[in-house]
Amino acid sequence: MLLSKATYKKIGADIVSVPDEKLFGLPEKVLQFGTGVLLRGLPDYFIDKANRKGIFNGRIVIVKSTDSGDSAAFDQQDGLYTLCMRGVVNGETVEENVISSAISRVLSAGKEWSVILQCAHNPDLSVIVSNTTEVGIALVKDDINSNPPVSYPGKLLAFLYERFKAFKGSAQSGLVIVPTELISDNGTKLKLIVLELASQNKLETTFTEWLNNHNFFCNSLVDRIVPGKPDATVKAALETQLGYQDELITMCEVYSLWAIEGDDHIKSILSFATADKGVVITNDITIFKELKLRLLNGTHTLSCGIAFLAGFTTVKQAMDDALLAGFIKELMTIEMGKAIPYPVPEKEATEFALHVIDRFSNPSIAHQWISITLNYTSKLKMRVVPVLQQYYKVYNAIPEKVAIGFAAWLLFMKAVKKDGHVYEGELNGVAYPIKDEMAAYFFNLWQNLSPEAVVKTALSNAALWDTDLTLMPDFAKSVTEKLQKIMELGMMAVIKP
Repeated sequence: MLLSKATYKKIGADIVSVPDEKLFGLPEKVLQFGTGVLLRGLPDYFIDKANRKGIFNGRIVIVKSTDSGDSAAFDQQDGLYTLCMRGVVNGETVEENVISSAISRVLSAGKEWSVILQCAHNPDLSVIVSNTTEVGIALVKDDINSNPPVSYPGKLLAFLYERFKAFKGSAQSGLVIVPTELISDNGTKLKLIVLELASQNKLETTFTEWLNNHNFFCNSLVDRIVPGKPDATVKAALETQLGYQDELITMCEVYSLWAIEGDDHIKSILSFATADKGVVITNDITIFKELKLRLLNGTHTLSCGIAFLAGFTTVKQAMDDALLAGFIKELMTIEMGKAIPYPVPEKEATEFALHVIDRFSNPSIAHQWISITLNYTSKLKMRVVPVLQQYYKVYNAIPEKVAIGFAAWLLFMKAVKKDGHVYEGELNGVAYPIKDEMAAYFFNLWQNLSPEAVVKTALSNAALWDTDLTLMPDFAKSVTEKLQKIMELGMMAVIKP
């Protein structure tokens, strides 16, 4: 039995939360650019939850922006999909299954652009959401009269211009635009690009004034692990449990956060926020960015080389090992958590850290350490170096666990094989990929220098860090000692208290 409007009533409500039929008649209030699992697992989840509570009372029209992939499943299932939430909360395993009815329809930008533009004439429409990957928010020369424009900002501008004309530039026709792409200040950057494209397309001043005065581009941060489509084995097991087939079935962790910068007007439009404490609308979301960047992402980055070189494949496996789990927890709470380069109340940092520990321990999310090593070097620069600098500023001491993280990074970056632009390291006789923009640089370092010289050269490279890390007292010495010990005795011997 395939999930659809025709079959959902046959599904046991004791296994999965099914929607009320009246939700299918709600007006279309949201235009969403993107069909990906993150959107289904976070913004769409919040909107569906609010609709069930009678709060937002609006459904979503999705714009499929690219030609890749297939939207047939959305049509066959009438936009219905199952969200399977799995996680650990305060040490207890939590499972929840919900059939979401938030999606009204899916339209293809390549084939149905005129239908999409017609949505701009809908007076109920109030919100635009997007997740077009980080590359999507970029300035590309674009013609808004194309069918459709090439870029996401070009499509957005064309849609807004159509709405401006449809409602003659009325104040009430303005929209709240919330990008969820994982770049800092995403709303601000998107608005600047749209304004530049408006200038390039020589649109009238009255439109630009309407765009500036009556439309609101909100910076936002999303935080929820939503893996891609479950593999065949997991999907089959879920469908056996649920009792029906779902080609859009989506798994995610229980934890969820959507932090949005906005005032009371934004709150009134995004009323779905009141249905779940995971949606936070505030004037400044910096604290949420810093907590996620340092405690979640920074800890991941420092731990990935350590755990991988210690022989662990997934984050969950590492958290099942008492020694490594203890190391990761102390790294996060004692060193990273106490040197966040932003004023964060200790209580909030501790609470967030506890959530992160639960998330790392989630048995249902197979987060591969090797995938976290992608762009390892640049992640260290962005996520960890500011914490390292702050730690020295506050304590004037070496953060020893951070130093182990840097030593593990350098050893991980020791490629033993080069094939064109592909580099591989080796662990216990097994090759592993080094997918880092600096792979060639480190290949040459390890080919020509001693471990001590590798540390000194890499840490003093201001082009990598925008600073010289060897100027921090004894940091290079500590990293060198730990690197040599890892090479001699193995990773687990180094992380022992």
